[in-house]
Amino acid sequence: SGNGQAELIALLSGERTHHNNDAIRICGTAAARLRADERRKLGLAFVPEERLGRGAVPSHTLWENAVLTAHRFGTVRNGLVDRRKASAFAAGIIDRFKVKANGPASTAQSLSGGNLQKFIVGREIALEPKLLLVSQPTWGVDVGASAFIRQTIVDLSRAGAAVLVVSEELDE
Repeated sequence: SGNGQAELIALLSGERTHHNNDAIRICGTAAARLRADERRKLGLAFVPEERLGRGAVPSHTLWENAVLTAHRFGTVRNGLVDRRKASAFAAGIIDRFKVKANGPASTAQSLSGGNLQKFIVGREIALEPKLLLVSQPTWGVDVGASAFIRQTIVDLSRAGAAVLVVSEELDE
């Protein structure tokens, strides 16, 4: 939008680093020079504006997309993916966040925009983050999915997580 929102999200999420390490703190830890994966270990979760490409790999299955950020759930050990655990983790997201999919083996590109967004938001919230960054959470999704996503984010905030939403929707 030209007002620095994208730059702010990029700096906070770890997509970009900052030369002053004290410029960004996550749960009391200086994080400006940390990579995105290191910031996730501090409790950060991130829903990017672009669902396909940055939020999910289009040709990959939902269980493969679930493990992109969920290593601490035992889905990845010593660099190897435990397919059974990854599939169960993805199935839990599908069920809890009411994602219309034919199961964890469905590809990300086979889902509607709203269902893919619910999956991505669900994946990040399943991480039980201390800080959730969300960019354009309801862009291009139907009214029902939009309401569900908004309520899910509000519920996380009420549970004690810090939430930063960047949106062009005034309701958000």
